[in-house]
Amino acid sequence: MTQPVLPEPAFPDLDSMLSRKFGKEVANYFSGSPLNRVSFLRSDHAFLSAALRHPTTSLLLLNNLDPLAKDPSNLEYVSYKDITLLIGDDPYSKTEAQMISEYDSTITIPQLLFLGLDERNKQGLTYNIYTGSPYFALDVTPKGTITAQARSLIQAMQSRGLTFLEGRIQASLPAQDAAIYAQGRALMDWNARNPFCGQCGQPTLSINGGTKRTCPPSDMSSLKGAIGGNVGSAPTERPDCATRKGISNLCFPRTDPTVIMAVVSSDGKRVLIGRQKQWPAYWYSTLAGFVESAESAEEAVRREVWEESGVKLGRVVIHSTQPWPYPANLMIGAIAQCIPGGEEIVLKHDPELEDAKWAELDEVREALRVGTSALGESAQEGHKEGNLRLPGKTAIANQLLAAVVAGFVGQSPKI
Repeated sequence: MTQPVLPEPAFPDLDSMLSRKFGKEVANYFSGSPLNRVSFLRSDHAFLSAALRHPTTSLLLLNNLDPLAKDPSNLEYVSYKDITLLIGDDPYSKTEAQMISEYDSTITIPQLLFLGLDERNKQGLTYNIYTGSPYFALDVTPKGTITAQARSLIQAMQSRGLTFLEGRIQASLPAQDAAIYAQGRALMDWNARNPFCGQCGQPTLSINGGTKRTCPPSDMSSLKGAIGGNVGSAPTERPDCATRKGISNLCFPRTDPTVIMAVVSSDGKRVLIGRQKQWPAYWYSTLAGFVESAESAEEAVRREVWEESGVKLGRVVIHSTQPWPYPANLMIGAIAQCIPGGEEIVLKHDPELEDAKWAELDEVREALRVGTSALGESAQEGHKEGNLRLPGKTAIANQLLAAVVAGFVGQSPKI
């Protein structure tokens, strides 16, 4: 499968002191969204109501997190009129305060996310000083009291010849669509994983355009805290909850920082690569791992590399980052150099890797030229079976290795 073109960084042609010193900024796949998130408007239901119903609005439908598409390389966005069967005429007709006071845990509210405005369209919605085409994402997974409506909507989309792309990772979309999908998927997944309050266990309500969840103080259901209980004539006060006090009274989406690093030998002539047991033969990549509590990214790089390979590192430099919506990671890409005498590979600490080895720069350079693709897919023309295979361009590991073979560790680093 053809690998998509990577997104352009912000202001790619701008000359500045920073760009002259450190080189051009690097943008990785799943970043580079064209949308202005205008996060300060998410609680403004007058804005959200107008945005949802505007004729230039685009909605991304997700069924069990699978996006609606024409084919694996083209998402299909729908309009407001296509989804009224599921969401009703105006889900933003009431203020957040009203929604909280009238909360009923027996009713399934379709999960709707406001993603942002595409300000390139000057014919889009104008609200105060902001103009652009609004983008939303909607969960159409059949569930609860909206099962029948969701199934009808899914069938209507399928009758148009559209499909929901199955598979854990979607890495064949154009860069900007991939970024919009990543934002929608990550937020939708977070909402689906957090239907209950982490403090008191009661059901929560999605607010702020789908970017926060709150624990309402009362429930119209007569059975306290139960989804599926009988509806009462007046709200039932819920047990006291610490999340309703102080400043930390909301649940916010989580982002889990992960370090991923290209490790260079002390002489700068080799790169450390590793492989997991389940990968196809000859497949290798850079090492990676989660950042732990009270740990800097640089410390995490040194710890993870030593735990997985036994190699000891000195200087660590942050290269670029990549949002990774599976489910909610931020990949912090780094390039690090081994200390003299610290290059011995020892796999007995952490059994995560099946193998780790030092690869010459020329071998990595050739693999980047003809031996990259998504995991399990065929390499490019010219690749010889049995030679090194590496991740495709949509993976930040590819960018890190490309930077190393291009001379990042040399006297004049080029990111």
